[in-house]
Amino acid sequence: MSNGPLSGLRVVEFQGIGPGPHVAMLLADMGAEIVRIERPGYQVMNPVVERGRHRISLDLKSADGKTVCLEAIAGADVLIEGYRPGVMERLGLGPQEALAANPQLVYARMTGWGQDGPLAQAAGHDLNYIAITGALDAIGRKGELPVPPQNLVGDFGGGSLYCALGILAALYERQTSGKGQVVDAAIVDGVTSLMSFFFGQPRGASRTVERGRGLLGGAAHFYRCYRCKDGKEITVGAIEPQFYAELLERADAPASLREAQLDPARWDEHAEQMAELFATKTQAEWCALLEGTDACFAPVVPLDEARDHPHLKARQAFIEHGGTWHTAPAPRFNRTPGGIRDSAQDGEAVIARWGAEPASRAGQAEGRD
Repeated sequence: MSNGPLSGLRVVEFQGIGPGPHVAMLLADMGAEIVRIERPGYQVMNPVVERGRHRISLDLKSADGKTVCLEAIAGADVLIEGYRPGVMERLGLGPQEALAANPQLVYARMTGWGQDGPLAQAAGHDLNYIAITGALDAIGRKGELPVPPQNLVGDFGGGSLYCALGILAALYERQTSGKGQVVDAAIVDGVTSLMSFFFGQPRGASRTVERGRGLLGGAAHFYRCYRCKDGKEITVGAIEPQFYAELLERADAPASLREAQLDPARWDEHAEQMAELFATKTQAEWCALLEGTDACFAPVVPLDEARDHPHLKARQAFIEHGGTWHTAPAPRFNRTPGGIRDSAQDGEAVIARWGAEPASRAGQAEGRD
């Protein structure tokens, strides 16, 4: 058994894609016991995101499959599902049935559009969800189409992380009320929340979120990427004057770059000079000069090479487990560290054990309303 901070927590995960499995991975890494209910014939698609599961194959439309699901739900603390609104209800496994079987259950629903609203029943993916929040419109170069940020901003940033937060908040509240509840985790809600900083800050030439403009949008010459002599790329993020001064000094930059750092009217001109400067050395040469200083510098590293970066290697950000390289559990805990565990097709036995053993939460709400 894991000794992570969520050791003893019992979670039923219904097979899905994207943010739902990522939520379960986060909880599993922290010690939760996850029973993943999969469709018959399912094969693991991603051994990293799908790690740490007790798997079981069930036909959810059959009476036997539904019975086993309800047995698992009765012994669980948390349920995670990522289907379109109404699917679990049609299967007879919606919140009404689940909470009737287990009033203390935290029922987490992970969707793109949310459980209600005019788009709730529409198909969609990360790019569509972040499009209506203002996030996508801010990403890219001026005069060009927005750049899809992989599926980091929607699925994982606004989706799985907010769902995990909602689950933990509901579990905390349950300690007082003794009751479970439904967590409606919608990517559009999470990404809107991620945009709070930009939504709330005063507008101005340097603070706009208009595409390709603004200090953080890639317009500022001191907060963008540059190409080196060898074609590799670097980043500079020297916003504060003292950090900008150190960058210029260490890079032996032209004196003209020291003028009017925060004047947007000079940014294009300065960016051209910075581009010429950084093109004079290789990425490795710039790393030797700037990395680890207060110049706010880092090389752009491809994912396949990230585990070899000295800082990530020192922090063991990637771990080899069972012949596969995994991302390390995050965040980290000094007393109850998380860990990477194998998955196994033993979900049926775990569900049976849940039914035979007293639930970890049993008695917590005794005598409470």
